[in-house]
Amino acid sequence: MDSTEDFKKKLKNEVFAKVHEYYSKVLSPASKFVASETRIHYSRRVFDERELVNLVDAALDFWLTLGPYGAKFEAALANFLGANEVVLVNSGSSANLVMLSTLLSKRLERQLKPGDEIITPAVTFPTTLTPIIQNQLKPVFVDCQLETLNIDPDKLEEAVSDRTKAIFIPHTLGLPCKMDIIMDFVKKHKLFLLEDSCDALGATYDGKTVGTFGDLGSLSFYPAHHITMGEGGAVIINDPEYSRIVRSIRDWGRDCYCKGDSGVNGACGKRLEYTIEGIPYDHRYVYTHQGYNLKPTDLQAAIGLAQLEKARSFVEARRNNFNKLKKGLEKYSDKIILPKVEEKANPSPFAFPLTVKSDSGFTRKDITCFLEKANIETRLIFCGNALRQPAFKNMKCRIAGELKNSDKIMWDSFFIGVYPGLTEQMVNYVIDRFEEFFDSLST
Repeated sequence: MDSTEDFKKKLKNEVFAKVHEYYSKVLSPASKFVASETRIHYSRRVFDERELVNLVDAALDFWLTLGPYGAKFEAALANFLGANEVVLVNSGSSANLVMLSTLLSKRLERQLKPGDEIITPAVTFPTTLTPIIQNQLKPVFVDCQLETLNIDPDKLEEAVSDRTKAIFIPHTLGLPCKMDIIMDFVKKHKLFLLEDSCDALGATYDGKTVGTFGDLGSLSFYPAHHITMGEGGAVIINDPEYSRIVRSIRDWGRDCYCKGDSGVNGACGKRLEYTIEGIPYDHRYVYTHQGYNLKPTDLQAAIGLAQLEKARSFVEARRNNFNKLKKGLEKYSDKIILPKVEEKANPSPFAFPLTVKSDSGFTRKDITCFLEKANIETRLIFCGNALRQPAFKNMKCRIAGELKNSDKIMWDSFFIGVYPGLTEQMVNYVIDRFEEFFDSLST
């Protein structure tokens, strides 16, 4: 007679076989592309039966909170990045919040304090900026480069004051910032460095993965990103000093960090030996940080683990599509600014950005409406100049120099897709539609 584990395995395999069949007959993507009818998205989830099998496996074990798949995903992702550690959270936005909050922890010998200044680009994502404000820190805005959409490293020195304590940079659309200049700047002024790498999984600068240069980095696993858990994100930890703090802030702010529970006294053996102001108290209910519950579920982590196995091929597909678009659109560089990749960078493109030149003879709305009518999806560069967004109108901040390029990006920049689901036929169709648009200008 089969043991319980053998019986469980047998039943699971029967279920998994049906999952394979379901994917093949119901969810497997159609291969036929019909010009002007098939929607060319800027990004979409790309998956197969492996994600479904992992998801069903986690569901059958009914481990609803973060559990075994979460631990496997964290370890595999840290290895992929070359990071010290990775902590999963429920979104890239939460990852940014946890990073900023971590640097204010009293556990750190050197810490941020309310009123300290954080240098950051004006062109950003709202939830890269919001944690700075929520933590009572003061953003100092620097202009961006038009060709990379990243913070202009030549503008950093004029942004420094005696209150400057950190720099928070996004690697916009997967194009790495100029990290050698930024790292020299950080070391010179003894600053914390936070990297928003949500757009840039797998990108490198001088052979080093972005997100691993600074004290902490963030990733997003929203469906539009390089790999997905549905909703989800991660904090990249490059110094073990931050590990316990990050996990505390993610896990309600509690001080307890035991990964398991071995009997009444917990894995540490000291769970019931703690006190608060002389009051005996269970360590599981001792809170040393003002935290949140920002964990994803094991169901999500199960999907993420299967996605991570495809990450290298996804990144390569994105690079190939990016390069094809750049080559195909180079002849229009008198009308549009094409993206620039820094000399030492190997990007992991989230998308393909374009900026309409001032003397082009057409507007961003003209070209994006044309593309949308051709069933080619377009998007703008997130906030544009964040200072012009309603949510950030009255924030306390400082502006270093002019934000001329940031305004230009808000007026004239947009992006199209490069995600792995795009076929060569689709990319060629996009290039052809650009040619049609530019040809129409001369008629």
